[in-house]
Amino acid sequence: MKNVATALFYGFAKLVVSLVLLIWTRKQVVGLANVPRRGPVILASNHVNMLDPAIVPVLVPRRIVYMGKAELWKTPIIGSLYGLVGFIPVRRFKADLAALRKAEKALRQNQVLGMFPEGTRSDRPGMGKGQPGTAIIALRTGAPIVPVGIAGTEGVTLPGLFFRLTRVRVVFGKPFELPKGRRLNTELVEQCTERIMKEIAVLLPEKYRGVYAELAASQSKEQAECIGLN
Repeated sequence: MKNVATALFYGFAKLVVSLVLLIWTRKQVVGLANVPRRGPVILASNHVNMLDPAIVPVLVPRRIVYMGKAELWKTPIIGSLYGLVGFIPVRRFKADLAALRKAEKALRQNQVLGMFPEGTRSDRPGMGKGQPGTAIIALRTGAPIVPVGIAGTEGVTLPGLFFRLTRVRVVFGKPFELPKGRRLNTELVEQCTERIMKEIAVLLPEKYRGVYAELAASQSKEQAECIGLN
């Protein structure tokens, strides 16, 4: 019964957000076909605005189970909605084994897991340093990762949203997998986290890349051109 209620509320919330975005934003979506239609997958995205975990589900036909900082659940009214749509609370900067198990369970059930490797919203459009959680889950489960680059949502604010059109761009990169069969250690997790963040950064305009600007710039010009950044 709980799963049915969650699915119904998720669908309702998706409809509401779709209408808001249709009226007050202009979206450019690139690479949506890169999201697998079935099987486990991790969507790893940069995080600029609270709208980010709402706009991606509007675009992706599959239901997304997001992981979010536990503090969000304490927000009056809005906090309760996170539980209703089935999101997973995470105690940041701690070894939250319960959240880890829930995330791995979702992937074993062939669901889509949404994650923001930075662990929080950027104070400005530029990306912050990635946290290890995304890499650890991907390494433990073998699930493919689809990097997602979101630009423009920093302009979605209240009440300004209702008085101007905001241009939002969402780019879905090609799926990739982290090394399999390797023993987890700090060095491996750090390397894989850097790989994930670079894959996200290359999908973004330069001003959004933040601490990963140099890494993203090292990607081939051909790759940047194929996703429409030049």
